Amino acid sequence: MKFGKVDRPDLIDFTLPKDHPNLADVLASVDSNGPLKIFVGCAKWNRQELKNFYPRGTKEELPYYSSQFNCIELNATFYRIFPIEQYATWYDTVPDTFKFFPKVVQNVSHLRRLNDMAYPALDNFLMATAGFQDKLGTIFLQMHPNFGPKNWDRVVRLVEYWPKEFPLALEFRHTDWFNDVYVANELYNLLEEKDIANVLVDTAGRRDIMHMQLTNNEAFVRFVGANHSSDYHRLDEWVERLWEWHTLGLNNIHFFIHQNMELESPLLSAFFIRKINEKFRIKLNVPKTLAF
Repeated sequence: MKFGKVDRPDLIDFTLPKDHPNLADVLASVDSNGPLKIFVGCAKWNRQELKNFYPRGTKEELPYYSSQFNCIELNATFYRIFPIEQYATWYDTVPDTFKFFPKVVQNVSHLRRLNDMAYPALDNFLMATAGFQDKLGTIFLQMHPNFGPKNWDRVVRLVEYWPKEFPLALEFRHTDWFNDVYVANELYNLLEEKDIANVLVDTAGRRDIMHMQLTNNEAFVRFVGANHSSDYHRLDEWVERLWEWHTLGLNNIHFFIHQNMELESPLLSAFFIRKINEKFRIKLNVPKTLAF
């Protein structure tokens, strides 16, 4: 994942910003009586991407991946809509407790940019994605970095159109969505009203979009490691922040670990899960890696 990549991560201040002033109020207003649900995964299960993860002789990647992780941030669906039969195959391949968190196809977000022509593609995407059935996690829609607040009306139309049966998270990458106070508050209010998660992206070169605001009872975090020793301290800090949010009422944590160069994502994930297990006193499976 090259988004936010820098040549000198040692020069970056990775300290997480303070919470948005209204975050506690948001969590106080949502239903927090449900069980704690934590899903941690990578973005892909491809053998070439996940170095030193699959045991020698592994023939099928997804069955093994899903035996180690409880979810996948499915970036493959960004590039095309797969045949409906493929979703059924994926569904049958993984355990009952496994969740898919698919990314909306690029025809909707990047090529059509939520214009009128995006909606036929969106309908086709949702029809196919429904094949995940009860193993479907939150769908996330990522907008192009140059998709700014001038497109506000398109965002409003999207969230009004979006079927409530499909949980949704939105990821914005244009800095004005978060650093123009009026725009940010309008966006947060809209997402909160529609029960849509506000994706948090933690990457080295884009500290300007670290908004630290939740808009429902879901923390959807996309963490991008910098292939640097600081990655581990950053994950420690996330564990502490997620615990603080949990004490305020957060019950749904969806945390996906990337790297600028996908060399050690399973290793970072194993480290993070160990820390989560200790802090939250739970027993998520810790993926087997060569380093543990």
